[in-house]
Amino acid sequence: MQEDIQGIRLMIQRALQEDVGVGDHSSMACIPHDALSKAHLLVKEDGVIAGLEIAAIVFSEVDPELQLHFLRKDGDELCKGDVAFIVSGRARSILTAERLALNLMQRMSGIATRTRYVTKMLEGTAAKVLDTRKTTPGLRYFEKLAVRIGGGVNHRFGLFDMIMLKDNHIDYAGGIAKAMDRVRHYLKENQLDLPVEVETRNMDEVEEVLRESGVHRVMLDNFTPEQVKEAVDLIDGRLETEASGGITPENVRPYAEAGVDYVSMGALTHSVRNLDLSLKAID
Repeated sequence: MQEDIQGIRLMIQRALQEDVGVGDHSSMACIPHDALSKAHLLVKEDGVIAGLEIAAIVFSEVDPELQLHFLRKDGDELCKGDVAFIVSGRARSILTAERLALNLMQRMSGIATRTRYVTKMLEGTAAKVLDTRKTTPGLRYFEKLAVRIGGGVNHRFGLFDMIMLKDNHIDYAGGIAKAMDRVRHYLKENQLDLPVEVETRNMDEVEEVLRESGVHRVMLDNFTPEQVKEAVDLIDGRLETEASGGITPENVRPYAEAGVDYVSMGALTHSVRNLDLSLKAID
């Protein structure tokens, strides 16, 4: 991973503190300190595995002497009964790390599985699927990583890495023209180079955006596929286009076929079901 490993470790340390607290009394009460064991990660339903590298960091944070042998890699499509990795070392350490590793991997694998399904629905079109900020507080990094593992593309990570004018911003500012005038001034005054996206609710607003300089992408919010095609034809490649609002794996294909560059889908993260995984002791 190219990301900040120290930052990832800090998030995992906080999660371990939440789970372990002053100690894993269950394991300490019945497992000798020096007892050695092994366990494997068992896949209990078909799906895309995600979070293997994150699990490795979890085990390392609990006990640097634990050894992991990976049988699969992040992004692999696995079947029920497959084994993703084997971990060996102190039995107490394996038990202490088990729940956090599983919680993260099950969540990430569920997201990666849904994302992979959507990317397959987009095959043959030029559209890519984007995630949103509809993520679990404190878990955004892991959930957005899972989207990438599944084949999707990350939208902005937070409020700091993009100017994104949604309906409320525009209404509070007094319209698209006034909002964009202030955005251009703000970026120049603060010497910032950030991409700018503007949400539109109808064709009149699309035309307004096209009259403004400094916009990189236009969001077509709650447009029908037919309206999206009309807007894409009008924009004619001058700006990136993104369809958003009520898009699901079941209806995504017509939006992609309408010619947008991106479809954004909160359903990748906000309502996904975890993939069933289990860590089982082995001889």
